[in-house]
Amino acid sequence: MTRASLDKQPHEVASMFDDVAANYDLTNDVLSLGQARLWRKEVAKAVGARPAQKILDLAAGTATSSLPFAQTGAYVVPCDFSIGMLQVGKQRHPHLPLTAGDATKLPFRDGVFDAVTISFGLRNVQETDAALRELYRVTKPGGRVVICEFSQPTWAPFRTVYTEYLMRALPPVATAVSSNPDAYVYLAESIRAWPDQPALAARLQQAGWADVAWRNLTGGIVALHRGFKPKD
Repeated sequence: MTRASLDKQPHEVASMFDDVAANYDLTNDVLSLGQARLWRKEVAKAVGARPAQKILDLAAGTATSSLPFAQTGAYVVPCDFSIGMLQVGKQRHPHLPLTAGDATKLPFRDGVFDAVTISFGLRNVQETDAALRELYRVTKPGGRVVICEFSQPTWAPFRTVYTEYLMRALPPVATAVSSNPDAYVYLAESIRAWPDQPALAARLQQAGWADVAWRNLTGGIVALHRGFKPKD
């Protein structure tokens, strides 16, 4: 089994996700105490996909996150760099155009998508700023980005409890439900090391995104960041 390190070597992270692909969605539901489904619904609302729009769902994994976009009549492209995840996704959702791709070198032309989104994947990219620039590149002028990522709880006492859960409770729970519990130790560490809400907003702005804002979910455990690509 593979456990990635916090320097996020792409081959390590991809291999780690290959290992957990089969039970990934179920494990997430258990570890998030059912909140993962609520978060996906909020992402879908924020993206606001409409019929005939083109949506890029980056770090889509098994493409579970892509289904709400497809159901609106939009053309959604689930993209991930874990071949194992994509294989499981293709078995479950053969009608979706699952695509292998590196977040820092996306295999798409400039200005293709009306909206781009990534949920719980940006912190696993070795070069975060390069990924934000790539998302910007493939978005149409006037298009939007929605990022759903673990963040920092806003209430200090809750933040302490949450941190204790991540580092103490999560590994034994993962051992019970996951084929690779070490992967979830890495995920817990990566959450603790991730920038807070204002810091991520600043990085979005530096990548060119305008009108950047965020909204906290579940007390700040997760944050939705949104931005727009200025029109020419």
